[in-house]
Amino acid sequence: MSAGRRPRERSTGEADLDRRLEDLLDAVGVTANRDQLLELLVTVVSLASEHSDRLDLKIANAALREMADGFELFAPYRAVRKITMFGSARTAASDPLYAQARDLAELLAAHHWSTVTGAGPGIMAAGLEGAGPEHAFGINIALPFEQGANEFIASDPKLVSMKYFFTRKLLLIKESYGYAVLPGGFGTLDEAFELLTLLQTGKAEPAPVVLLDVPGGSYWRGWEDFVTREVVSRGLVDEDDRRFYRVVDNVEEAAAEILGFYRNYHSLRWVGETLVIRLERRPTEAEAEELSERFADIAAGPLSVLDRPPAAERRAEQFPDLARVALRFDRVSYARLRDLIDALNRLPSAPPPVVLR
Repeated sequence: MSAGRRPRERSTGEADLDRRLEDLLDAVGVTANRDQLLELLVTVVSLASEHSDRLDLKIANAALREMADGFELFAPYRAVRKITMFGSARTAASDPLYAQARDLAELLAAHHWSTVTGAGPGIMAAGLEGAGPEHAFGINIALPFEQGANEFIASDPKLVSMKYFFTRKLLLIKESYGYAVLPGGFGTLDEAFELLTLLQTGKAEPAPVVLLDVPGGSYWRGWEDFVTREVVSRGLVDEDDRRFYRVVDNVEEAAAEILGFYRNYHSLRWVGETLVIRLERRPTEAEAEELSERFADIAAGPLSVLDRPPAAERRAEQFPDLARVALRFDRVSYARLRDLIDALNRLPSAPPPVVLR
């Protein structure tokens, strides 16, 4: 274990106190995920030490409460695919960017996707307007210069308000299957760079990211020029890392990028040291062999086509009817993993492309 890293503890170190925590879980009828809930209680006990001051406790309390509120909001909609939309609160309703955001959310709603965004004005209002009440989720941030939620989400039960940006960003990213970022200020750029960092390091599951502008717009092209000239050229990120995003200037291309990512690819999970990729259609053995050769640089050994879920997945009953491929991924080359997903989506055996409507 690296220096300074605390081990995960499931005990307070006092047998009697541990029994009381177990009794508390029994009293509230907890049967599932007891290990995680016990660790939460142990953490609370550790916060009761004399080393935690009042501000520490207020931050921990507010953050945990906000996360609990957000988890409760999304719990009934976990199976619904969602796009998170980022962009400027200062974008006027008359700005062509507003129409881009609104139209993208509307087009995705026609394909049963929901839109998650902030609850303020500008691009946030545009996304929620386009999504419509059935497909709109708002994650508000309490700021002194913004007067509550916009008209498209203010009275909707799918709205939650946050005090902290970090809890808000967690909820904006955790629940979504794709992301659209429109031009904005420091906050938008912060969200875009953090999202790309999470994808680059594997802290977020692979997902499509579109950087959407208006036709002929220069915002994202200028941003990309900076990244290429000042970041990639210095070796601060790899050239391959540019595959985590796509710059587009029309709504149909943005929607095709997002929907097309799930043409064949469904999701992934780790089973021990093996990465299991779930698919809509089973690749042929010849296709798997060809992919094994193309992606030998990121896997120890060939890709395996699985006829049934691994035991760990069968116990959890996670998508038992989906096809799967498995590989010993190196846990480093996430841009190449994105290439593999794209290749799986383009296989002749994959489902046909989504028809936009």
